[in-house]
Parts: sequence; structure tokens; C-alpha cells
Amino acid sequence: MATLGAIADDLTGATDLAITLTSAGFRTTVVLGADADGERHTLDAANGADAVVVALKSRTMPVDEAVAVSLDALAWLRRAGCERFYVKYCSTFDSTPEGNIGPVSEAVLEALDEEVTVIAPAFPANGRTVYRGHLFVGDEPLDESPMRHHPLTPMTDSNLLRLLEPQVSRGADDTALVPWPVVSQGADAVRDAIGAAREAGARFVVVDALRDADLRTLAAATDDLRLLTGGSALAQGLCGPRSDERSEFTLPGGPRVVLSGSASRATQGQVRHALSSGSGLRIRAAALREDFEAVVSSAVTEARASEAAPFVVYATASPEDVVDTADAPVIERALAEIAERLVAAGTRALLVAGGETSGAVVRRLGVGSLTLGPEVDPGVAWMLGHRDGEDIHLMLKSGNFGAEDLFVRAWEEGA
Repeated sequence: MATLGAIADDLTGATDLAITLTSAGFRTTVVLGADADGERHTLDAANGADAVVVALKSRTMPVDEAVAVSLDALAWLRRAGCERFYVKYCSTFDSTPEGNIGPVSEAVLEALDEEVTVIAPAFPANGRTVYRGHLFVGDEPLDESPMRHHPLTPMTDSNLLRLLEPQVSRGADDTALVPWPVVSQGADAVRDAIGAAREAGARFVVVDALRDADLRTLAAATDDLRLLTGGSALAQGLCGPRSDERSEFTLPGGPRVVLSGSASRATQGQVRHALSSGSGLRIRAAALREDFEAVVSSAVTEARASEAAPFVVYATASPEDVVDTADAPVIERALAEIAERLVAAGTRALLVAGGETSGAVVRRLGVGSLTLGPEVDPGVAWMLGHRDGEDIHLMLKSGNFGAEDLFVRAWEEGA
């Protein structure tokens, strides 16, 4: 029976966390919720798992809706036997001034009747670090990175405490910082600092982290907390009941298709790299609105006939390609339709880039849960999607993750 339950605000974040938990010794399953079948999927997946990650689509929902579906997921996980919990959000702290990170974390904390939790988005392996409460992306403060221009959650401040203040009930009185000099002193010092913050009335404690070792220190210092919040990297310091047990499998033959809806700078570079050694087709919202069927049919036909590796169906490959946010739904619908038709025609492996795109694809394919396979890059792994009928191999990649050559190398390393 699962004892650790996690709530992730998008699908690629859920798979990212599952990778880390598996490496930390948890037999982990990802389930899709919240939907009418969410409880059945969650309870079924919990059998034989040490940790269950519920993948929501709540990152950009209205605050009230995000809180509601997160609390539903918490209730499912508690009924599945989970006793400790994890709210997973992006390592770039994607949120609007109103939320959803603060409101969701606060709602879960209160539902568990707990007094304090930590705020820990750092992911040093992917260049996300926190110093003096400021979040950095590589060498750039968050508000000077490409995240400043994100179409849905533009991040115009790097200070996590200032970002949280308008999102939690008591504002600045609800937040505190454990700076890196304290973290460098070890778990006892961090535990004491969190305790002092709690005594002063703070419920959300931002903790600096520059290295993976700092996150392991934080995990050790918070082993008595029932709720953790953060990016996936904090989970590396948790101790599961077994060794790393991920499924080994060989990718099936057939066309090597990448479906990319992400507009992130990292994914754009991956698209360009893949096109230099393979081939592809750019889909445009205007063309889809004019003749959706023609665009989708052409993409499926070209992908199935392609002998180059990989074949990339993409929305953007350079900054000037980035589409209006109003175009995102039709592009996601097209990529999901392409995925469904490819699978119906016999394709059994797909690489999908972008959290929203990944969610759209797995929902269209009827995937209810995911089992972790081999990791290719930090936070990126092949997974086996379970659905009625034949399972399918999927790599679901967060837009900002992966090396430039990922779209080519993923197929070679999974072969």
C-alpha cells in the first residue's frame, strides 16, 4: 500500500517527480486525475506502490478550481492509505500573482491540520537554485530569465517570499526564510530554523539550496513534517523502502515521432536540433482553423512515411514562432488527434514535449496510469502508459527540460 501521496500541478511535473521518487527507493505510479475515474485509477494504482503521484492540470486554472481539484486528489490519496504528502510545482515557480502555488499549498496544509511546510523549488541539476530567497535559472534571476515573458505565468520577481505574500492568508507574516549559511550547517540547524519560524507564526518556510546536497539536508531536516512542497529535486533526499526499481523495456519499432507543443527556449533548441538530422512539419493555428482535418491528416501521413529519425510535429522552433495564447487549445487538440491516429495505425512510442500538450495527448489516448522506465536526462524518462487494450511507450517532457540533442538521443538510448 502506498504511504506517500503527491499532487502535481501538471503531467510532466508528475512524471518528473516519479523519476526522482523511484531513484529514492519508492515504487511509484503516476495516475491521471481529477476526472470521473480518478478515484478508481488512484486506488487501483496504489496496489503494490509505495508512492502515488496524481497528475492534475491545475497550474493555470482559476484559483478556486485549482484548490478544489487538489483537495479532491488529497482525499483520494488519504483513502488509498497515504500518510505523508507532497505538493509538486514547477522548479521555476510558475504562478500568477494570485496563485496557484500559495493557495493550493495552504489548502492542503490546513486540510491536514498541520502547522508548517517548506517551499523548495530548487532543482540544481537543471540550473534552478535558491539563494537568499531568490530563485535563479542558471546564472539569471528568475525575473531576468525567459520566464519573465512566459505567456501564461510571466515571472516578474525572483524573490520567493514576495511572490508568496499575496498568495497566502497572512501575507508576509506567513513566510520565513532559512538562508544558505544555515543550510550549510546541516540538518539539525535547518530543523531548528524551521521550528523557530513556526514559533514566530510562519507556515511557509522558503529554504535556500545551491546543490543537491542542500536538498538532501533539507529532506533530512523535515522528516517529521507531514507535508512537503517543492519541485521534484527535494524528493531525492527521501528514503524509500527499496532500491531503484524502474521497469526495463525496449522501444518498439516504427516511426520515431515527436509531438511538440511547448514554446520554451529549451524545446525550441531541441526541435531545431532534431530537424537538422531528421524531418518534420510545423503546424499553425490559422491553418488548423481553416482546415483542421487537412493539417492533421497531412501530419499523420508524413509521420508514418518518414524514414528519417526523428519526425517532429511542432508548433514553434524559434522565438518568432511563438503563438498567441489563444492559439494553444487548437494546437493541443491537433497534436492529441495526431497522436490518437498514429496509435490507431500501429505506432507504439511517442515523445511529447510540453506539459499541456502531454496532458492533452494522454487524455486522448485513454491512458489511466504510467509506470516509470529508463531515465534519459534529469527529469525526463520513458514511461509505459497503461490503457484499455495495448499499452504505449511515452516520453512526456517538460518544456524546459532536456539537453539539446534529446529528441534524437531519446530513441537511441531507449532502443
